[in-house]
Amino acid sequence: MLEPAYQADVVIVGAGVAGLSAAHRLTSAGVTTAVLEAAHGVGGRMSTEKVDGFRLDRIGQLLSTAYPELRLTPGLDGLGLRPFAPGVLLHSDGRRHRAGATPANTRSAPGSATGGAARSTRSARGALHAVRALASAPRPAPRPTALPRGGTAPLGTAVDQARLGAALARIASAPVERLLARPELPAARALAARGLPARTIDGFLRPLLAALLCDPELTTSSRCADLALRSFAGGRLCVPEGGAEVLPELLARSLPPGTVHTGVRVTSVSTNTVTTAEHGEFRCRAVLLATDARAAAELLPGLRVPDFHQVTVVHHTTDEPPGTGTALLLDADRGGPVAHTAVLSHVDPSRAPAGRALITSTVLGPPPPDVDTAVRMHLARLYGTSTTRWETLAVHHTPEAVPTMRAPHDLRRPVRLLAGLYVCGDHRDTSTVQGALHSAHRATTAILTDLGAAGSMHRADPLPATRAA
Repeated sequence: MLEPAYQADVVIVGAGVAGLSAAHRLTSAGVTTAVLEAAHGVGGRMSTEKVDGFRLDRIGQLLSTAYPELRLTPGLDGLGLRPFAPGVLLHSDGRRHRAGATPANTRSAPGSATGGAARSTRSARGALHAVRALASAPRPAPRPTALPRGGTAPLGTAVDQARLGAALARIASAPVERLLARPELPAARALAARGLPARTIDGFLRPLLAALLCDPELTTSSRCADLALRSFAGGRLCVPEGGAEVLPELLARSLPPGTVHTGVRVTSVSTNTVTTAEHGEFRCRAVLLATDARAAAELLPGLRVPDFHQVTVVHHTTDEPPGTGTALLLDADRGGPVAHTAVLSHVDPSRAPAGRALITSTVLGPPPPDVDTAVRMHLARLYGTSTTRWETLAVHHTPEAVPTMRAPHDLRRPVRLLAGLYVCGDHRDTSTVQGALHSAHRATTAILTDLGAAGSMHRADPLPATRAA
């Protein structure tokens, strides 16, 4: 026999970062909330596999310290961010060149320290304070990056580099509204119309944007590409300390006990009812779908399902790490399947046991037939060292990793379908963690407006006993 119907003001379907951040905003406003997740853990695509003391991200999207929602989302005060070195390393013609460092992303970032693999100890709360400082600091025009002695950087001449530096400085300080008002084109076409030399575009902007957008062909809307460049130029690329799963787990742990229920499969939704396979109906005043786009469309036929970018992440380990420090390494020549790679244990030592290095590499688009062999051969060229003795820890292929954002792309897709029924996620905004968090922010604002003052919220009946995250 099913238990009787249970009540909450808002039922959220999905315990990814969008659903969990929405739950924080609602509970903070006095709205009783239940989060239902079909899987046996929270996080969705932000998952981390544990193998012999290693922490291996399944997708490993790059974050930026300039993401506003990392500062604005309740529950993330304890988030630790581990930054890459300023800018990126570009591999071109057998040499590596540092590029893209700006005054904003050169400043000391949370958890960073100079001197190779050395690390300073920092508090989790101090990390968010540093993020706020990076985002609010003035951004003077950067100095041109010096050419490496004995080689030519893949950015063109020193004058070309100065023009690129000035362009990055301008976009770092440009209001978002101004970027969104620009004519919208596919990113590849827009770059060609910006007046930068072809060498600078092909040698730096193309590989950088491919890594930031998970889009090797740059079919993404130029407005989304501009937002990605703005975050890159105005902050520091980073990863969550301890793995991608730390971000959703932190949100889940800081919610009131009993808010999140895992292992609960939702079969149908309406404006005031959620039906589950395990516990019958949940009666509520509003429903928020915070699943991925395909799962949302299965519950609400007619919702748009976008195309997706495929992502394959390959994790290797060795006891003799390459000497690239904490840099993110890109292939400007596109000479193999790897779009970007890093010695991730140098960036975040908690991801590998002592004495071992974790090298994480990302392949965009359909992977080659023997992906590990192809990746090893490419990494040998990128790092300038033999990879034959490296041990493969995992190969994670995700066919629907990141929703595409082809032009024209609506960055503010409606989150309010009708009174009582709402939807959020990276498929309603930009296909980033920032987009997922921002869409949740918009959805909860709409819910609170429709439900009225928090003081009118009722006291919910107890929810059924399910596994809590």
